[in-house]
Amino acid sequence: MKTDETPRWFTSSYSNNGGQCVEVAANLRGSRGTVPVRDSKDRGGPVLDLPVGAFVAFVAGVKAGAFRTV
Repeated sequence: MKTDETPRWFTSSYSNNGGQCVEVAANLRGSRGTVPVRDSKDRGGPVLDLPVGAFVAFVAGVKAGAFRTV
């Protein structure tokens, strides 16, 4: 893996540290066309490579409150 393709993981600033967090490596969106996502509690576990468009739509849905539960 090239150095510029090494994931730089970060946790959302909206995370309330309640243990239900995801980390993303948005630095790979240009070189791979994907945004890797993983569970912050299992950093060695599986990684989902989401297409950029799908990730952008997901973030827009979160910001719009489309995924709120009662």
